[in-house]
Amino acid sequence: MIAAGEAAASNRQAAGRNPWLIAGGWLSLFAALLHLAIIVGGAEWYRFFGAGEAMAQAAERGDPMPALVTLAIAIVLAIWAGYAFAGAGAIRRLPLMRTGLVAISAIYLLRAFALLPALAFDLEPLSGFDLWSSLIVLIYGIAYVVGTWRAWPYLTPRRATE
Repeated sequence: MIAAGEAAASNRQAAGRNPWLIAGGWLSLFAALLHLAIIVGGAEWYRFFGAGEAMAQAAERGDPMPALVTLAIAIVLAIWAGYAFAGAGAIRRLPLMRTGLVAISAIYLLRAFALLPALAFDLEPLSGFDLWSSLIVLIYGIAYVVGTWRAWPYLTPRRATE
């Protein structure tokens, strides 16, 4: 019988061979850092990265709202990176691993496909940013979905040893 510590180490090692979640974690971490850079970059960076003119103008006025919203997004993305790294066994387990990774995967994919109704019904003209950002987030979603699927056997809740 394998000791509990050895089993956990074995699961971390097996899950650690999951380049999909490692890639997803790095992508999410990069996106979090980019959001922090946008705060520092100010109004022009908000415009360039598609945050909208209202956010850019608010940043120009010194309104804290754009920075707070962008900081909140950066924090969420960093947490998502943590879940990817934990799912890959690179860091310790986080609470609700399966639920978290499935939810993160779903959110990335929903964001990626959010422009489909606009394309299908020509509701509003789409910008290059809309298309590129959806493609980028689709790549993130695929990394999380494939990585979660491959790590699924190792993501079972820990049970107390007998």
